[in-house]
Amino acid sequence: MPNIALELGKQAATFGVKSAYGEPQDVDGVSITPVAFTYSGFGGGSGDGAEGGGGGGVSVPVGVYVRREEGLRFEPNIVTLLVVAVPFVWVAGRAFSRIIRALKK
Repeated sequence: MPNIALELGKQAATFGVKSAYGEPQDVDGVSITPVAFTYSGFGGGSGDGAEGGGGGGVSVPVGVYVRREEGLRFEPNIVTLLVVAVPFVWVAGRAFSRIIRALKK
């Protein structure tokens, strides 16, 4: 019987820093390093003669680090920024309106 924890550990090694920070690419004398938010989850179990395990992960592109002669600069991914900002602004607005409504009473 294989050790499930060791197998999951091997799979987890593929996620992490290498998937969050991609390999730098040189384009027209500019070094570009992609950046992503990554997370993963794994599980396993056994019982009644059956056993199994699995896992998965998600990677969301956040932006890139751009290195030029002037220095290093982070350029965010605007689409991801909007996808994260819209729900945050909506929740903050709802909370703020409820606080104001509670203070008026």
